[in-house]
Amino acid sequence: MRGMTTDESLFPALLGPAWAGLAAPVRRAHGGRSSIALRGEADVVGSDSRTARLLRQLLGVPAPGPAQPLIVEIARDDDGERWTRRFARGRMRSRLSAGPDRLLHERLGPVLLRFRLEADGGAIHWHLLGARLLGLPLPRRWLGHVLACSGAEGDRYAFTVEASLPGIGRWIGYRGTLEVDDGE
Repeated sequence: MRGMTTDESLFPALLGPAWAGLAAPVRRAHGGRSSIALRGEADVVGSDSRTARLLRQLLGVPAPGPAQPLIVEIARDDDGERWTRRFARGRMRSRLSAGPDRLLHERLGPVLLRFRLEADGGAIHWHLLGARLLGLPLPRRWLGHVLACSGAEGDRYAFTVEASLPGIGRWIGYRGTLEVDDGE
């Protein structure tokens, strides 16, 4: 996906013709502008176990807490997107790009996640297919259950992310809505 033009940004390129069926807030958030900010709030939940807390800290995932103010900044370049999520109780950064396998790759700290994107009902469903830790593939059974969806509630961008691991349970979950900043 190197050399993407504004009209060929990451998500439209990976979703192809299905892109046109997405809800307007989803297209505005994941469209071709070089940078965008989304503002709103999220409820963050997760296990209070020592392992879950350590995992959240390692990956820069926010600590649990209700109605946390949230700003998501997305900066696009020829190689993909840099996302910075500023929660009231933590900052989470990741790098998204198209892999040679035509999957969405998200680098989160030492972990690389591979997702197949599917458009359905105006929303994007992110299906986790695999992960690598420090470049080494992780067995699928170690990845547990991941639910990720970005859609719309009225004219707002809406998202849900839930991840649970064997032996830990739900170590992180967050959901909320965001206003898409229409300014450049």
